Formats: sequence, structure tokens, C-alpha cells
Amino acid sequence: MEGWDPNTKSTLTRIPLLATKAGPRDGDAWKQRLKEEYKSLIAYTQMNKSNDNDWFRISASNPEGTRWTGKCWYVHNLLKYEFDLQFDIPITYPATAPELELPEIDGKTQKMYRGGKICLTVHFKPLWAKNCPRFGIAHALCLGLAPWLAAEIPILVDSGMIKHKDDAASSAES
Repeated sequence: MEGWDPNTKSTLTRIPLLATKAGPRDGDAWKQRLKEEYKSLIAYTQMNKSNDNDWFRISASNPEGTRWTGKCWYVHNLLKYEFDLQFDIPITYPATAPELELPEIDGKTQKMYRGGKICLTVHFKPLWAKNCPRFGIAHALCLGLAPWLAAEIPILVDSGMIKHKDDAASSAES
């Protein structure tokens, strides 16, 4: 955590670490891991809300907990930009981090792969590997998606690649 800003360090240290090393094929151990994931996500969400920094909603969209969907948003120039968020838990999880997808902005930035998967290879993947199996979904959102949104969304907005929903609605009416 050397070189990190104090806010990121503080946030990360308050997200509960996970203990169970299990993936979707590991039966009861996977169920235990999912419980830990939910506890970590709930703690992270509550922390964000108490700091007036609420920026995502996700939930498992299948009973096995291998497909997750939701919304994430970023405020730029006092306007809220909201995006669909989705990801699958890889079979090799937790050794492999989930690939977070924002399908609505697929192809609008070079820091994204086909299907709207955000690029996390250089900065996040080594950190994930070093902290496996203690990191989970909440950590991927905190250290992967949040900084990606902060770096990319302002550039996409300022370049006109992304329009605010009110701007898009008013131009459609004209």
C-alpha cells in the first residue's frame, strides 16, 4: 500500500478480508465464500454510504452466485453518469479476478476490451494475485472499478464520447 493516497488506504483497511479459498466448483466451500463476499460487500456499501460516497449497486443474478449485475455511477461536473455493471465469477476464482464489464461504453475507450470489459491488467491484477484469496468482489470494485471510473469517465465526457442522459434526451427531442 506504499504510495497510495490516505483515503484509499483507509477504505481498503476497512473492507473485511476473506478467508475461504473456494471457487464456483467447490460446493459447500463456495457457499461459505459467498457468505464472506456478501459480508464484505455490505461493509463496503455501508462505509460508502456513511461517507456520502455511494457509487454502485450489485447483486448476484443467479442462485449459484456466479453472475453479478447492477449499476455503478460517477459524478463529473455535478452530473451523474450511470452505467450497467456486470461480471461473471471465473471458474478459477479467487485465483483469477472477475472481469468487470460496462457494456454501454464498449468501444469508447482504449482502456477496455471487447464486450465492455475494463482494463485492469497492469495495475490491479498483480495486486489481486498478491492478495489471493483475501480479496473479493468488494476489493475488485474498490481497487479496480473505482479508479478506472475516476480516470476514464471525465475523459470520455470531455471528449464527447459519453453524453449525460439529460443531454441525450434533449438532443433526441430536437
